Amino acid sequence: MMRSRSRSLLPLLLGLLLPLVLAASAARTVPGPGTGPLLGGWQPIEDLKDPHVREIAEFAVTEYNKQSKLDLKLKSVVKGETQVVAGTNYRLVVSVQNRAVAEKYEALVWERPWLHSRNLTSFKPAV
Repeated sequence: MMRSRSRSLLPLLLGLLLPLVLAASAARTVPGPGTGPLLGGWQPIEDLKDPHVREIAEFAVTEYNKQSKLDLKLKSVVKGETQVVAGTNYRLVVSVQNRAVAEKYEALVWERPWLHSRNLTSFKPAV
């Protein structure tokens, strides 16, 4: 009986630990001597034109449009940072077209690629 209970806990433990292991392996390193992966800290995105960054920005604008019933059009990603958590947070400043007016918004998207999951956490005018 004890043996079957421990076997049933194994998938649960793997399910809890796998996201942490994946997040740790995806962590970026901070330049400089003696530094290692910085989990939980925000790191600048070096290539704002990276297709994946653009995809995250498009997702943010599309989701915001669904929620707000607006029709914003993404022009560009102005600034971006990532944060490794149980997945990756993307904090992006995006330039959008709102009818004839260009505006900037800050979008926060949480992505868990192993679950094929993205959530728009925040979308607000950039300061």
